[in-house]
Amino acid sequence: MVTHSQNQRESRSSRVRPYALTHGRTRTRHQLLVETMVSVSDYDTELAEKLLPESRSVYEHARRPISLAELSASLNIPLGVIRVLVSDLATEGAIVIHPTGQAYSYDHNILERILDGLNKLSA
Repeated sequence: MVTHSQNQRESRSSRVRPYALTHGRTRTRHQLLVETMVSVSDYDTELAEKLLPESRSVYEHARRPISLAELSASLNIPLGVIRVLVSDLATEGAIVIHPTGQAYSYDHNILERILDGLNKLSA
């Protein structure tokens, strides 16, 4: 069953152009890849009520860890817009951006030691 607020949100999203949702911004303050996971660590109902409908949807969907690609697909909002909305929420401290594999630097010495150890196990 679709509630009135969900129906309003869906009709608003189809009428409002994506650049209006981001106020014309295309860049974000955070590095947000398609696979970047986000979540809400402490859901605040008062904050949710103050957010614009699209940001509120992102905030509510991120109550469990979810990737930007999943947010974009489930909310039917372009990925670029999702990136800007998530970045805004993260800047406010409302949403947590989890590091991706690219955030880690690999120490080649440790990798070589692991490889040597694995080779010794198989011998």
